[in-house]
This record gives sequence, C-alpha cells and structure tokens, in this order.
Amino acid sequence: MKISGQTLKLGDNINTDFIISGRYKFAITDINELAKHIMEDIDPGFASRIKPGESIIVAGSNFGMGSSREQAPLVIKAAGVTAVLAKSFARIFFRNAFNIGLLLIETDTERITEADRLQIDIDAGTVEDTTAGITLPVKPLPVFMQEFLKEGGVMNYLQKHGELKIS
Repeated sequence: MKISGQTLKLGDNINTDFIISGRYKFAITDINELAKHIMEDIDPGFASRIKPGESIIVAGSNFGMGSSREQAPLVIKAAGVTAVLAKSFARIFFRNAFNIGLLLIETDTERITEADRLQIDIDAGTVEDTTAGITLPVKPLPVFMQEFLKEGGVMNYLQKHGELKIS
C-alpha cells in the first residue's frame, strides 16, 4: 500500500478534545459537519488547510490521548486526511482508528515539517520525506491490520469476508 501527500504538522499530546471539541459532541451528529470543526480549539484554520485525499497529519508523542471519543478518528477520516503519523498513539485511539480504516503510522516525526511532501510505502515500511530528502523507517503493521485498512475498516472487512482471517 502506497500513499502520498502533504503534511499538516501538530505537536505532542494532541487529545481527542483537540481533535473534536466536546462542545460539538451532542450538538452536531453529522460526521461531515463535525469534520468542519477539526482541531478548531488549537488551530481555527486547520480544517480549511486540509486537502481531501492529500493531507497527512504529522504529530509528536501520544496522539489521541484522553477520552475514548469515537468521533475523533471518524472526524479525521471524514475531513479527508489520508493518514496520521506520530511518534506514538494513545492505545484506544489507535484501536478506534483502525476499526474505521484510518491509517496510523508510528515513526520518528521530529524532522518532518509543515507542508512537506511524503511518500508512504506500508509494504516497504518506509516514509520518504521528499521535501527534506530523508527516509524514515516505520513500525510495521500486522498483515491483518493492513487488510482492515484495505477494506476501509473492520465492519467493511466483515461484510466482505464474513469472518476474521488472521494469519
């Protein structure tokens, strides 16, 4: 699986309330409408900089910490972000993201900056920052997680295959 895009850079400890503010949790139920408010509390113009199908969020450590708000990964995906790269992810966020087919990649993000162009090759286990001229190794994804991603998440996988086939 190969993905390319341009980065939107964030820092460490991006919690689920930063991803989508709790004030919208019950006020807005349409996920596409919620996506218009992504990262609004830390960067009011963030949503307007997303290029659907081309934007990659790059963050530091502990991305997705905080509550187990399922809307957080859904909002990222609905906004058109193709992947999130971070040094580390909160475990429940990690699980929720893969359940819906949002690609998360663990790698050293220190040298990646805002608006860099990335080429991600999941099969090779690399992220190439063509702007900075560097290649970074990524934490490998198990084959079954790659299969979930290809199908758009666990539910889509189950609808297509009828059962989990973990090798």
